[in-house]
Amino acid sequence: MLTQDTLLKFLKRRSAISIATLEREAQLPKNTLSGVLNGSRNLNEKHLLDLYPVVTKYGFNQETFEKARVISIINHKGGVGKTTTTAYLGEALANHGFKVLLIDIDPQGSLSEVLNIRVGETQVFHSLLNLDVPLAIQNIQNNLDIAPSDIELSSAEKELSNKIGGELRLRVAINKIAKNYDFILIDCPPSLNILTITAMQASNSCLITTLPEQLAYKGLVVLLERISEVRALLNPALELDGIVFTMVKNNNIHREYKELIRQQFSNLTVFKSEIKHLIDFQKAMVEQQTINVFNKNSEAASSYKNLGTEYLQSLDNRN
Repeated sequence: MLTQDTLLKFLKRRSAISIATLEREAQLPKNTLSGVLNGSRNLNEKHLLDLYPVVTKYGFNQETFEKARVISIINHKGGVGKTTTTAYLGEALANHGFKVLLIDIDPQGSLSEVLNIRVGETQVFHSLLNLDVPLAIQNIQNNLDIAPSDIELSSAEKELSNKIGGELRLRVAINKIAKNYDFILIDCPPSLNILTITAMQASNSCLITTLPEQLAYKGLVVLLERISEVRALLNPALELDGIVFTMVKNNNIHREYKELIRQQFSNLTVFKSEIKHLIDFQKAMVEQQTINVFNKNSEAASSYKNLGTEYLQSLDNRN
């Protein structure tokens, strides 16, 4: 059954669809959906019944839009922009009007630290060990929340191995709150340990961040093999949203490896929006601010804004 909430999620995700076309095909009065989008009008049951076959034709799926899309930001190497991308892509999606939750599942707690979040009495670790403990969610700014972690999470690898369904426990915790969000982004540790596997088990998709360099290029093959294993053995629905180049420098080596990766992985989405090696990212982290709050007019902020727009478009094109 189509609800107004799920319809709103669909319309925000499918922004390229003409509102006038939907109204005409569903035989709704002009500007009905515009009023819904700006919050000045509610749809009645007949409106929703008339809209259901129309939006279904344009890619609406109840299961897809009633819960958040859960995305693991992954790479088994450190220093490749996972935390930066989790924080600032999350902010970019929130600025598009989506409700976004960030989950810090890296025992280093870098995501929580750079966003100036203090871990309270409970954190992600406690929700993994005890299914009755909900994720401890804190607000960062409008439309953007976080479930933080710190070094205490480092003991989770051994603990989860001894728990029944250890690799499923993050999924259970997320399912309890997934209807409250449009996107959930998980900052994974720089390894392919049980925490990363747990994240991929809980996710709809993965997003790979990588430097355009030799070691990172070689590591992509290993990472893609691990994603295939998780898909085959644990989560058949797991998708790969694509590859994002981070910390890009204007030199021949980076240009050559960007081209090589695009050629060798031509069957995958390699985003055109790339994240350059810019000092403003470091400054924002020192100030413990999101990049848009630090300087919304900076090239750094624009790069994640562009990535957010391209990412949303890639989801539209896929459906």
